[in-house]
Amino acid sequence: MSSDDPLIFTPLASPITDKDSVRALIPQKDPMCMLDQLLRADTEITRTRLDIREDNLFFEDRNLSESGVIENMAQTIAIRVGYYYNSVNNTAPKGFIGAIRNMKLTRLPKLGESIECEIKVEQEIFGVTMVSGKTFIGDEMIASGTIKTVLEKTESD
Repeated sequence: MSSDDPLIFTPLASPITDKDSVRALIPQKDPMCMLDQLLRADTEITRTRLDIREDNLFFEDRNLSESGVIENMAQTIAIRVGYYYNSVNNTAPKGFIGAIRNMKLTRLPKLGESIECEIKVEQEIFGVTMVSGKTFIGDEMIASGTIKTVLEKTESD
């Protein structure tokens, strides 16, 4: 697949809840990993879950920091790419954040809470993906914004 094609793949059949399996799909490793479960992945929507624990790198003052919420959203984008490339038995290229816009945060997640992040692909072309993201605690939306990511070009592109 060349970098000018959008990622179109078979939807995730059932959630991936094993942390090692989740971590195998993203380039971030502990202590930087900000995902515990992959709940949904398809061409348009990806949804993940993160349990807020004290050992999280972005945990401070009994909350996940604003930077942690944004990093969780970025890693939700990364796992979408990782899931796709894994499903076609290929190695995912590295991705980079190109822009973060209109980020709104109404509150920080507290110790013991779980957040679910959902990203929706708005545009994808030439290895550049624009997503809108929302983060929830239960039914309460606590964050929203848009993130643009860029995939690193490989020799086969």
